[in-house]
This record gives sequence, C-alpha cells and structure tokens, in this order.
Amino acid sequence: MIGRRQQVALVLTAVLAAGAACQNQNHNQHQDTGAPGPAVSPAPAPSSGTGGFTLVASGDIRPHASVTERAAYDAGGNGYDFRPMLSGIRPVVSGAGLALCHLATVYGTDAPGTNAPAANAPGTGQTVRTTPSRLARDLAETGYDGCATATGHALDDGADGVRRTLDALDAAGLRHAGTARGEAEARSVVLFRAGGAEVAHLSYTAGTDRPLPPGQPWAVNPIDADRILADARAARRGGADVVVVSLDWGTEGQDEPDRVQLTLAQRLTASATDGHPDIDLILGARTRVPQPYEKVNGTWVVYGLGDQIAGGPDGGQAPDPRTGQSTLGRFAFAPPVRPGEPWRVTRAEFVPALYDLDAGRVVDLGRAIAQGAELEAVRDRIRDVVLSRGAAQDGLVMAE
Repeated sequence: MIGRRQQVALVLTAVLAAGAACQNQNHNQHQDTGAPGPAVSPAPAPSSGTGGFTLVASGDIRPHASVTERAAYDAGGNGYDFRPMLSGIRPVVSGAGLALCHLATVYGTDAPGTNAPAANAPGTGQTVRTTPSRLARDLAETGYDGCATATGHALDDGADGVRRTLDALDAAGLRHAGTARGEAEARSVVLFRAGGAEVAHLSYTAGTDRPLPPGQPWAVNPIDADRILADARAARRGGADVVVVSLDWGTEGQDEPDRVQLTLAQRLTASATDGHPDIDLILGARTRVPQPYEKVNGTWVVYGLGDQIAGGPDGGQAPDPRTGQSTLGRFAFAPPVRPGEPWRVTRAEFVPALYDLDAGRVVDLGRAIAQGAELEAVRDRIRDVVLSRGAAQDGLVMAE
C-alpha cells in the first residue's frame, strides 16, 4: 500500500525528471518578446507588440549543509551539481527575457568539506557559512542572467568572501549588483539588454551579520532611501529605461510586511522625475517566507519572494512548515505607447514554488499539482499570503 506522502514523492519525481530533460537547452536561444503571457508556468507567449520583455525574479538561494550535501550527491562524487535541484523551475527561468536571483550566502571553494559551517565570526555570534562556487555556473545554466548580492550574509567571510563570490559570478557570465570589490565597481550601474529596453538592477540590504571590512565602506550597499533614489536617477541618466530594485529587508518568518517595509515602499514608489517613476519594480527578499505583492503608487512591490532554496533549521530548532515555500515573480514590460512615456507592466504573475527538503528539489507547484501531486494546501497558503493586500484587484494572477 503506497501512502499519501509516497504518492506525492513519486509524482514529484516524474515532474522533476521531466524538467531535467530540458536541462541542456541554451538560455541564449530565448525568443521572449515581452508579451503578456498566459497564466501558466512555462514561458509567456510572444507578444503582438515589439520590444517588450518578461522579467522573472526568485527569492533567496540559501544553501544550508543539507543542500550542499544534496548537490554533492547529485554530482556523483565529482564536486557539486545544483542543476538537478533547480531543474523544476528551469522552464520558468529560462523562458524569461531577463531572470534575476537573490544570493543569500557567499561563495567558498568547490573542495569537499570546505563549505561546512565554521566557528562563529568574532564578535558577532553568527555562523560563517559559504557555498560552493559551482552554484554560479549552475544558476547561469538554469537561465539566470544576474543576481542581487546585497544580503545579510554578504560579509560573512569578509572581503575575501565578496571577492570570491563576484569572481565566480563573473566567470559564469552572471551580472551582479549590491556588493563590490572596489570603489569604482560600487559606483557602476548594472545594465541588462532585454527586448528593446535597457534594464538597471540595483540591490541593497537592511544590514549584515558582520561589519564592513576596514577601509571598504563600499563593499555592500545599505538600504537608505535617499541613496536608492539617487542611484535610480543616475541609472536613468545612464540610459536605463526600466529600473529594478532588490531589497533585502523585512522580518524573518513574518507573512506580513513590517512597518519599515511599508514606509520605505511608499517613499520609493512615490518618487518621480519629470512625471516618470524613478523605480519601476521592487523585489523583496530576506523574510524566508512569501509575503504579499502589492501595487503601491502604481508600481509593483514584492515584499518577500521567500526562500527558493533553503535547508532545514540549524542548531536543533523545530522545522518551520513554511520552509522552502516561495514564489517566482513574472512581470511583462511593454515599451512606451508614445515617445516620452515610461515603460509599463502589462501583466503581473506569481508562480508558487516549494523546495522539497526530502527530495532536494525546487518544485513548480502548478506543474506538480497538474501531474497529480497533492500539494494544493501549500499552493493555496502561498496564494492567500501573496494576494492578502489586494493585488488581485490590480491584476496580479497566479500561474497555474
């Protein structure tokens, strides 16, 4: 007799195997034109318009020991391989014109045993943890184009950790925003070409577990409203048509945005220059669990995407049943209707996802449920949280 949990596991195995079969497709073959796509998890259909693009963003990639152990197992004794872990959401990511991730840890080396939790960082009481640098290449092969790196753990291994992380992202062809190896890099604007648009990506964190390296105040971008708006305007002057801001903020484990998030979102979205908003999209992370999406002053704000990859709790803590629940935000941008007008979001979607702790895989819940997995309760909980601030009335839909 096969139990309910075994039935779900068998279905998820089939779903993930199907995703893995697509693993060798080339992300550079994307044909995304920024169209308003159908409410399904694969890539949105082409648009009748020209020059538009679709942006996909996911939450924290937070590999704990169990995650790196799974990647080592999937590599068959040859280092680490995160691609099977990510294969379930690859169709969503690789189908986007621009795909952004959020790195919650810094990279170490790929030598076995070197990424285990180290002793507490002096004076912080926080555990130093690094992630195999192979993850950068596997994120690129999954379809990501760039990552936010300004996070609470950005300085866990000091300046060396920042350097290793950005070096690995560079080697993988992934752009990055939020941390820097030097002052000139910190002042640069990260621009992506997506459809007919130049898209700027900015990244900031509410704080780090370790202090800034001596003499390196530019190592990580802190959340400061005045600075964020100044950077956004500078990006516009530098040629950006669309400005996307990643914010590492909020209260961990809280479904609702806190007062600081709400206040900052109001201020950032209210700012405009020459009648155009300074920021076109805000992507939140750090909260560990999904939080609502909301249209604030006409601009979409994702308060918390949730952890796309997350291991179990450290220190013998009781597991949170929400661990690994997340969303991928998908936003279709269209070019101005008339010269001088701003780019605009013509469709907003969210894709409910789950990192299955037992299988060591990220699951697109819509696809899994369609193939028989009994995960409706998880999907519905994510949906209820995401829509809890009235986003459905502003057009946000859940991908099925």
